[in-house]
Amino acid sequence: MFLRVLFIAAFCHLAPPAIAASAPVIVFDSIDGGEIRLDHLRARGPVLVVNTASLCGFTPQYDDLQDLSDRYAAQGLTVLAVPSDDFRQELDDARAVRDFCATNFDLTIPMTTITHVTGSEAHPFYRWLAEEHQVVPGWNFHKVLIDREGELVASWASPVRPTDRAIVGRIEALLP
Repeated sequence: MFLRVLFIAAFCHLAPPAIAASAPVIVFDSIDGGEIRLDHLRARGPVLVVNTASLCGFTPQYDDLQDLSDRYAAQGLTVLAVPSDDFRQELDDARAVRDFCATNFDLTIPMTTITHVTGSEAHPFYRWLAEEHQVVPGWNFHKVLIDREGELVASWASPVRPTDRAIVGRIEALLP
């Protein structure tokens, strides 16, 4: 009995294990009106979040983003496009962005309104990435993979195509 009490007393003073900084409840404004809740997307499976721009040299990556969605959406992947003009390469308004993407890329993935991804005006998701993970997009088409628990899995710079084996492998590892 004495050893049991001593054992319990010893473990009562241990600090709880460190918990990874998972994504807080994040809400984006949808380009189609309404909201896009990151926690609702994560409930289905992993989320690949990509800051995009219509007038960027990496804009053809929209085809790869749509391809990923077409291949893996049924298994739970969501690809979320976050148009941003932080690098001065986005069209003037959300309607123009939506029309450009639909016309040129047949894009059906969810998109946010034009959103700040860097600096003091960055959206809360991107502030979380910067503050908790030191991940800040250096350019358009920076990719961030979030798992179902809201934890950052990995991020990739603009030149890495969305269908690159490094990204696809990480996505497939998170799917059922």
